[in-house]
Amino acid sequence: MDLEKIRRWKILTAGTLPKSPNTAARFHLRRWECGAIAAGMKGRLFCLLASLVVFSSCREKNEVVVTETRPLTTKDKSPKLSATSDERFRDAKPSPVKGETPDGWLALPASQFRLLNYRFGESGMGEVWVSLSAGSVLENVNRWLGQFGTAAIDQAGLEKLRSVPIAGASGTWVEAAGEYASGMGAPPKPGFALAGVVASMRGEILTVKMVGPKAEVEAARPVLENFAKSLQLAD
Repeated sequence: MDLEKIRRWKILTAGTLPKSPNTAARFHLRRWECGAIAAGMKGRLFCLLASLVVFSSCREKNEVVVTETRPLTTKDKSPKLSATSDERFRDAKPSPVKGETPDGWLALPASQFRLLNYRFGESGMGEVWVSLSAGSVLENVNRWLGQFGTAAIDQAGLEKLRSVPIAGASGTWVEAAGEYASGMGAPPKPGFALAGVVASMRGEILTVKMVGPKAEVEAARPVLENFAKSLQLAD
């Protein structure tokens, strides 16, 4: 064989043939490492895709349709389109006291402590409300007087106060004037007055209380007295 051709063949194949067993081992190790890395990347990609599927399925909201029905009973009532504020705001329970709103008074929704609730007077500060209270007639009268800084009275003083009709019975008429401190966190109001009726009925204390600017209360006293007389208690 031509020596020159042999020399050229060795030069051309020198970079392609492994020079030793160690070189071949390193070559196979690198191939294994590359395969492991590729497998790890595929595993991570699979986990990522699986997490996205689970997350998207958790966010899905299934629509729930209720088709269950029940027959009507005697406890079901038809809706009342002309329901009063008392009927709508008192947990569907009728008020134990009924009364007609006097002319010029504004009826307001009832509350836990105001069975009937009104506003009156040009100032818009006059209030009238009907309540059922605990205690005795004397205790409630003295509580009202104390809100105006008036000294408390005893049973003999209570008997000297005027009696007026209320809801088919008789009650005690109460008046006071001066600085009104309701004790409900509101600042005292000077120039105010009080007029009202306190009566013991059916083991409870029925009260009709009017508070507002003095001139407006004095002008509305006859209306308040007629209103108290017209009240009716539920059977």
